[in-house]
Amino acid sequence: MEVAAPTVRRPNQLLLAIAYIGFISLGLPDAVIGVAWPSVRERFELQNETLGIIFLISGTGYFLSSALTGRLLKTLSIGALLAGSSLLVALSGFGYAAAPVWLFMLGCAIFYGLGSGAIDAGLNNYAAHHFSARQMNWLHACYMLGATLGPMIMTAGLAISGSWRLGYAVIGSMLLTLSLLFVVTRRQWGRAESDNAAAENFNQPVAATLRLPTVWLQMILFFFYTGLEVTIGQWTFTLLTETRQIRPEIAGLYVTAYWASLGVGRVLFGLIVDNVPIDLLLRVCTIAAVLGCVLFVVPAGGLLPLFALMIVGLALAPVYPCLMTRTPQRLGVGHTAHAIGFQVSAAMIGAALLPALVGVIAGERRLGWIATCALVMSLVVATLHEALLLRSLNHQSMAETEQGAALTPRSGVDTPNVSRDSPP
Repeated sequence: MEVAAPTVRRPNQLLLAIAYIGFISLGLPDAVIGVAWPSVRERFELQNETLGIIFLISGTGYFLSSALTGRLLKTLSIGALLAGSSLLVALSGFGYAAAPVWLFMLGCAIFYGLGSGAIDAGLNNYAAHHFSARQMNWLHACYMLGATLGPMIMTAGLAISGSWRLGYAVIGSMLLTLSLLFVVTRRQWGRAESDNAAAENFNQPVAATLRLPTVWLQMILFFFYTGLEVTIGQWTFTLLTETRQIRPEIAGLYVTAYWASLGVGRVLFGLIVDNVPIDLLLRVCTIAAVLGCVLFVVPAGGLLPLFALMIVGLALAPVYPCLMTRTPQRLGVGHTAHAIGFQVSAAMIGAALLPALVGVIAGERRLGWIATCALVMSLVVATLHEALLLRSLNHQSMAETEQGAALTPRSGVDTPNVSRDSPP
């Protein structure tokens, strides 16, 4: 059901700054493996397809830790969870830097996945309760900044040393510093729930959260959103160079413009999101993303693909952070920790599975289907968001009807109001 929004007080500025640093650090290692891979492959005499094993192992760890974050927060404070998780990611960075054999790197991948998943879900959970929609958008803009800085650090390390080891050592050192910041401030983080939620039982049982239809609807929405975002980012270069005869250096700039639009869009939308209804903003943006994908389907070269990619990037920019912000309001504080963990897990699966599926559909001879698949995913995202809005509206109407009925004198025994989105 649509629950009254938790009161968001002015956040502790130190914790807000650390959260920004945390999201930058979360993005740092995510994109560096692609830059480091040729050096790693040559050192350990591997085939290109072997890289997928690291993605599989780290993705499994990411899924498990993010899905279990709600349970972990029952026994650990948010500060302790963030400190331990960032330490795991730092250790994985140092492990990658020192790895004597390929199997050692694979072992480090599980630490990276477990730590990153818990940081992502933990910080999103805390921010959903304590930060405004503006700050949430800026947090995710910081992630984009980290994802941009990571490859730059690795590139510099390769230029200096000729190996991936220096780059991972630098990134590991940065993450270790973040872990120390979490340790020093661990008592200030308190708990993830907001102060006005004392009447609710924080962290309801997992089974109770999974019985809520809204939880599943939001998980599916996150699954398709990240699938759309990553599909466009991963496949656009191939589409433009091999089917639309755009020069590689120009296609690379177009892909860069797409990712930059996502990051800049989160900064810009952060300036206005506290002054407009979030649901209205999301409706406009999901529809705009569909229109951008329609333009992207047009088999043209020149500036049209660039224009389409920038529209899609800007339109998608506020979707992930704003959906996270709305989670406590839709589900109540008691279910939020589990729900956000599930949403992060669903997003990770979508980011891995849907681009791979698009690659299978497109193959080598049907690359034009890539843009069509992106359009279909954008339509699914817009439709799912409309379904979420409709469900919230129906619950609000039923709640108002029940409230009016409760105020009307009648004979017999009154029955208590029961939320239509509460588990039986």
